Amino acid sequence: MKRIKNIVKIGLPVFLGIAIFSSCKKNLPEETLSIAYNSKYTQTLYQPVLGRNTLFTNIFQYGNSSLPLDFKILNMRRFNGDPAPELTQLYPVLVWQGIYDGTEKSLAEIEAKRKIENHPLFEIRPRSGDFIMWAAANSNMVVAQPDSGYVFDVEMSNSGGRRYFQGMRLTPFRERPYEPSNLDPITGQGTNISVNPSGTNIVGERGQPLNTSSDIQVLFKKTGNGNSLTFKFVDSLSNPIDPNKFADTDWNNLVHGFNMTKDNFQVKYDVAYPIPLSAYPTKYTTSSGGQARVIFKFHRMAFGNILQNNYLNFNFNIYQKGDWELTFWFKRDQPKFTND
Repeated sequence: MKRIKNIVKIGLPVFLGIAIFSSCKKNLPEETLSIAYNSKYTQTLYQPVLGRNTLFTNIFQYGNSSLPLDFKILNMRRFNGDPAPELTQLYPVLVWQGIYDGTEKSLAEIEAKRKIENHPLFEIRPRSGDFIMWAAANSNMVVAQPDSGYVFDVEMSNSGGRRYFQGMRLTPFRERPYEPSNLDPITGQGTNISVNPSGTNIVGERGQPLNTSSDIQVLFKKTGNGNSLTFKFVDSLSNPIDPNKFADTDWNNLVHGFNMTKDNFQVKYDVAYPIPLSAYPTKYTTSSGGQARVIFKFHRMAFGNILQNNYLNFNFNIYQKGDWELTFWFKRDQPKFTND
């Protein structure tokens, strides 16, 4: 009996201590998140090109602020202080729901990975602080340079408080529906009728190597509002050059297109826009995925019975949906396709 009493004497304080500790632990306040003064945007001026999706990433330094953080755009306004409802209202934009990887077998398969959602034309990613200007924005609704554009503020917050970054600037450039572009970024007017191809190894009929800066030019032309891309080749007098003469070209894998039709004048594909569809590298793009890449090839026997592999390549983007033609103009001398 005495032993039982001793156990009770020892056990009761221990039990009470545990109970008191547990009660105190439940009443401890939750850890407060911090807002640090060394958090900052490394970029305060944003100059997207209208008519294309432009994502500004890695522009915010979190410093010692606790994560997660929430970001909001506040007080979007014209530079003169007027309201800017064109950038606060919601508009339909095309958003990827699935991952595009270049293996899609039809336009329907591509479109099944995208859908229309309503977003502000310029918005902030609420967790990262990144900005995006959607391709639906154009100069008919959004003011572009040389106008002074817009001013806006950003609120950063968590449970520990909030900070404001004021006087951020947005000054978009006018649309350039394709790249490389011959359009002035301020006026939108053409500075030339054509652009240069990316590279070539072709000899002309006169026996001289053709130069991409002066001998060969590329012309973009939109002919309708459909979903097609056509390639043409013409000589110095604008007479058509048969695409079949570029006999080593991998026409079936030239672009991510479908229902190819080829005749003596042109090669045409059904395509989805923009081109390329994303910055993901595929067999149709440059190694970075930033541009589509086409290569037209043929071979011939040069002097001395030497096999000469000839090519013409072009890296490009088309941002605006439509029926587009790309014409490769051999303006000084046409390629020599025959053997020496």
